[in-house]
Amino acid sequence: MPAKLKKPYVIYLAEVIYKDIADIKKNNLDISNIDAIEGFIGTKKYEEISSGKFHDDWFDYLKNNKFIDKNSGEKIPDETIKLLNVQKDATVKQLIKYPELYYAKSSFPLEISQRAFDFLWRMCESYELWCKETGQSEQLLLNITD
Repeated sequence: MPAKLKKPYVIYLAEVIYKDIADIKKNNLDISNIDAIEGFIGTKKYEEISSGKFHDDWFDYLKNNKFIDKNSGEKIPDETIKLLNVQKDATVKQLIKYPELYYAKSSFPLEISQRAFDFLWRMCESYELWCKETGQSEQLLLNITD
């Protein structure tokens, strides 16, 4: 990996999703990627992402630091912030929850929203492709793009 690889901001969400799903798979070696993704749905991190809280907290952090990148010391361009807002809006829409899909006493889904599943799969694919393009194949644990 290059010494100071500059990660695009739009890949951060994909990385968070990927790593959480990979952790689920590492802790349950006998499950498939599909089961690991379904297991991610309903977790606290999924709730934060699907509600928009993940991005809201991130934006608060960036605002409190005057939109200065902590790694490079450079100001994050306004266009990038706008793009992250688009990412937030699209993510919330793709991961929208339908209360009737869940048991009353738990958050375990009765039926997985295909749209949410597809979105999470694409995010994992995006992260893997970015890792491959930047020579970070050691980061890949799910091998979705193989």
